[in-house]
Amino acid sequence: MDKKPANVYEGMLSAENIRLAVVCARFNEFFVSKLLGGAMDTFFRHGGKEENLSVAYVPGSFEIPLAVSKLMQSGKYDAVIALGVVIQGSTSHASYINGQVSKALGELALKHGIPAIYGVVTTENIEQAIERSGTKAGNRGADAAHSAIEMANLMKALPGC
Repeated sequence: MDKKPANVYEGMLSAENIRLAVVCARFNEFFVSKLLGGAMDTFFRHGGKEENLSVAYVPGSFEIPLAVSKLMQSGKYDAVIALGVVIQGSTSHASYINGQVSKALGELALKHGIPAIYGVVTTENIEQAIERSGTKAGNRGADAAHSAIEMANLMKALPGC
């Protein structure tokens, strides 16, 4: 049978009417700036307007969820992207940061009904951070912007949103 469902909901990749906020960690700023560049390039290439893009900076990745929460509470944004880079050192510190940030972002998205996109790069070493910030493994900031645009449009398309 080739029957299709009566209602199919998808998010388009058009940023024309999307209001986007990006929260960037200053720690590992060399890499985060590359992620932000990728996110901005993707937003603008898909029709996003400069006046619909805001960027907030926090000291480190652990501080990202609070800024995301405040931006969501403002009611000004259709999606919020979290960008940071956490590189595993000789202690388990990175795993605590990564777990808390990802959990908090998921909870915030559900609480506010606004997509919170996890664009935090978590790596074992500097080489992996380089790869995920715009070289061999692509740019996680650009990937996060694609997700944000698609999810923001999907939220607008879903019934009751």
